[in-house]
Amino acid sequence: MKNFFAVGDIHGCYDKLKSLMEILDNHIDPDSDTIIFLGDYIDRGPNSFEVVEYLVNLKERFKNTVFLKGNHEEMLEQYLAGLDKYTYLVNGGQQTLESYMEKNNSGDSPIPRTHINFFSSLSLFFETRDYIFVHAGLKEKTSVENQISDDLLWIRGKFLHSNYNFGKKVVFGHTPFPEPLVQDNKIGIDTGAVYGNKLTCVKLPQLEFYQV
Repeated sequence: MKNFFAVGDIHGCYDKLKSLMEILDNHIDPDSDTIIFLGDYIDRGPNSFEVVEYLVNLKERFKNTVFLKGNHEEMLEQYLAGLDKYTYLVNGGQQTLESYMEKNNSGDSPIPRTHINFFSSLSLFFETRDYIFVHAGLKEKTSVENQISDDLLWIRGKFLHSNYNFGKKVVFGHTPFPEPLVQDNKIGIDTGAVYGNKLTCVKLPQLEFYQV
């Protein structure tokens, strides 16, 4: 049976990511199961460089790995393009830049090319027969293909308070909850790891949770 393991927002919490993956190693079949990371790998936490380096190398162990883009990866892209530096820095970007400056002193840019390639390869959503995986959520009455990136990466209230049937259950991060949010139309698994709470993974279709 093919299973899906979705991991919530990491935000530079490298130790929690490692501990969670050590647990998942005992449950994931690398040949048939798929791991989906829901974005926000960087910012606010202290070890963004280590998190991204770990994820870049993860595909060597798990071929069925999907990395989605979060709003913090979008803010980093805007920062690197010189389009909006202030917004990124006040939303935890300073911690990311310090992490990269500390760990990587080679070349003109503190962010290595392998990490730049990782950021540019991130998807906005991942869809299966029964689920839609996305960072923030969806807008009602709009197919996933026609959603705008601003909603996929940033939406909160209108999606969180929605009872709309999106056709498939939506698995998302972005908005932190003390415990996973489970509703008829959605599953929220950002449990605020960077704020001292847990990093969460949900196994589907069993709806089993793993946390550190």
